[in-house]
Amino acid sequence: MTEWRPSATRARLAERARLVAATRSFFEGRGLLEVETPVLVNAAVTDRHLVSVPATVGDRAMFLHTSPEYAMKRLLAAGSGDIWQLCRVARGDERSRLHNPEFTLLEWYRCGWSMDALVDEVAALLDLWMTQTGRAPRPLIRRRYRDAFREHFGLDPFTTPLPALASLAQAAGLVTAPTTPRADDTTLRDELLDFLVGARLGPALGHGQWLALTHYPASQAALARLDPDDASVALRFEVYADGIELANGFEELGDASEQAARFAADNLARRATGLPERAPDPRLLAALAAGLPPCSGVAVGFDRCVMVATGATHIDEIIAFPSEHA
Repeated sequence: MTEWRPSATRARLAERARLVAATRSFFEGRGLLEVETPVLVNAAVTDRHLVSVPATVGDRAMFLHTSPEYAMKRLLAAGSGDIWQLCRVARGDERSRLHNPEFTLLEWYRCGWSMDALVDEVAALLDLWMTQTGRAPRPLIRRRYRDAFREHFGLDPFTTPLPALASLAQAAGLVTAPTTPRADDTTLRDELLDFLVGARLGPALGHGQWLALTHYPASQAALARLDPDDASVALRFEVYADGIELANGFEELGDASEQAARFAADNLARRATGLPERAPDPRLLAALAAGLPPCSGVAVGFDRCVMVATGATHIDEIIAFPSEHA
């Protein structure tokens, strides 16, 4: 028999609707402009950890966006000021209790704000969501990436020899930890560190609190600018609760040439790992060249936040139709 019923109860969907309404009031009260950007885009992302879903429109090859980030930065460069958006995105890389290929992303940008100021605002919104469902707010704790590794694993993620990291990853469940670089030593180190964060460190973070993990390695900067006081780290943060990653944010990189170099490095890593190369988005690079105002931005997994705020244990409990029944 074909299953047609929603996976979420009406009560959970009503809670979700209340959180959407509270989110809109939160940003309206703080003076941010709500915007909408295209779901169908011309350029896939170069990040090898994200899978852009292809779409065909007439005779044009397009993609479903993995995030509204590029389009929102074009708005910022055009003078939009502070903006926010709650939208549907698609990523074709996994399906689990925490991820559906199509999901809801909340993204916003603050002009002239530091990473620390934005972390505070993320925590304020998370606390609002908790109170909307009758739960208590949580304290905000900041922990640098390097310090968190030292505390949890007893090692320095920046300097520990690669064989030692590979052994630790194997002990944590990596079936075939590589022993030689795939593209270069930095790429291999980042692959091992990413695995350790996902398998061991991340699940230990944010129990009873909002844990902001900050100052990621410069090689994991993505679209963040580097710390002017320490170029070995990026002004990037992630927020965790109950062992779940909820948010990923940056002090945004505004240098078009540096961003183009990072896109090129992404494609080198894609080639080395057997993934198809992706043409960088020329419109984003043009917007950066025209002038992105100093700003910080963050993407928040709204469905995961609804899970934390309602006590759900599986994403299917707080969305109407998961991908298998869409």
